[in-house]
Amino acid sequence: MATTPKQKIMKMTNLFGKVLFVWVILSCQAGFAQTSSSGQETAFQNGPNGKAIMAYYTAFEKKDWNLIQQFLADGFTFSSPLDDHINLKTFKDKCWPNCYKMKKFDITKVVINGDDAFVITNGWTTDGKLFRNSDYFKFKDGKITAYECFFGFGINYPNSGK
Repeated sequence: MATTPKQKIMKMTNLFGKVLFVWVILSCQAGFAQTSSSGQETAFQNGPNGKAIMAYYTAFEKKDWNLIQQFLADGFTFSSPLDDHINLKTFKDKCWPNCYKMKKFDITKVVINGDDAFVITNGWTTDGKLFRNSDYFKFKDGKITAYECFFGFGINYPNSGK
């Protein structure tokens, strides 16, 4: 039986409603969003998950594998539009070399909810190009168990060739 245009619209409306509902729930449950106020920023940076997030970006800026490795849990996985839950060895071989193309990260927004964090960053490449990532971290005992990086193709990402 074929789906009618009206049924398609109803499905799209239901999907939009579910996505909107999840977004509202997650927004309401968020621990806090980082702002420029020093109180929240200090609390973020002093918590175990905040320290791990800061170490992650700092390690890329400083090209310091030993720093990042201290904050990655056993069984760590990395995902992106190009990678699906790759392990630590593959991450180091495939993704870590990108650190040599990255100069700086500015965290523009952080939402931490227990052992989950959503981070938006502006990053700059060594040749001065801006790129923007949305990142999802999963933690256990202050270590990163999973990291999902969301970026678009061809938008100045360090390995995009642009």
